[in-house]
Amino acid sequence: MTDNEQWDRKLVVDLANAALKEQRRARRWGIFFKLLFFGYLTVVLLLAVDWRGRGESSGGGKHTAMVEVNGVIAPGSEASADKVTSSLQAAFKDKNTQGVVIRINSPGGSPVQAQTIYDEMRRLRKKYPDIPLYAVVEDICASGGYFIAAGADRIYVGKASLVGSIGVIMNGFGFTGLMDKLGVDRRLITAGENKAFLDPFSPVDPKHVEFAKKLAAEIHQQFIAVVREGRGKRLKETPDTFSGLIWSGEKSVELGLADAIGSLDYVAREVVKAEEIVDFTQKENLAEKFAKRFGAGAASALAEFALRYSPGSLR
Repeated sequence: MTDNEQWDRKLVVDLANAALKEQRRARRWGIFFKLLFFGYLTVVLLLAVDWRGRGESSGGGKHTAMVEVNGVIAPGSEASADKVTSSLQAAFKDKNTQGVVIRINSPGGSPVQAQTIYDEMRRLRKKYPDIPLYAVVEDICASGGYFIAAGADRIYVGKASLVGSIGVIMNGFGFTGLMDKLGVDRRLITAGENKAFLDPFSPVDPKHVEFAKKLAAEIHQQFIAVVREGRGKRLKETPDTFSGLIWSGEKSVELGLADAIGSLDYVAREVVKAEEIVDFTQKENLAEKFAKRFGAGAASALAEFALRYSPGSLR
């Protein structure tokens, strides 16, 4: 075989291999875009289903609006001030709402978030004077949870519900003893003599402890003022009322911390007189849940796919 023939043959082989690689690349990109379209279509369908479900929730009749405060009250949580206040606004605004029930099952949380929700409850009651606002306690309504409940017209509890904990706690851990045993030397540089306030890796400073106690006492007084404002003359104060203790639902009624025994269904049926309950709680829709669960993983996989098979890739 001559040199020209060998060169022609090599050229044909190289061209064939290049064409084959191009076909494979095109097929991979085709799969990529099909997956992308399928993901987009799935999200659109989930949004459509969720929108339809929400739109038909009230049925157009008179109803009791329900808003849940479930779990720890904190920014970004299901019981954050943003979500709860938005839900309350929607509940009061609905023309078919006969009464609003805020159903609480929370051990407490941020006093700032609780105060924001409480203030919005009071504002909405003034804006909609004909729509009553009730709190219904499930398993627990403690600390920040009770802070919120105090903003309702009446509080209903279960006999075995846990109610109260009207106090403030600031806690942490100290690691100085462990550091000494391990031979770890703390190197701390600050600008401002109190910048290392309650630093867990430094010895306790009595001045910081005293300041923290004053801060907690100040917030505690704010909490007490809210309870007194919300409960008024119904509250039967004792030395233990604001001590941070917690009581059963039955005992809380005796102490004036709650008004009566009753469930959500009872309040809707017997108090509001609108048996149908419509949930206005702002929750993640199906598309948001899908995006959170699969979004990060899918995005990472797609990015890797694109990098691996893009023109000019080094892989």
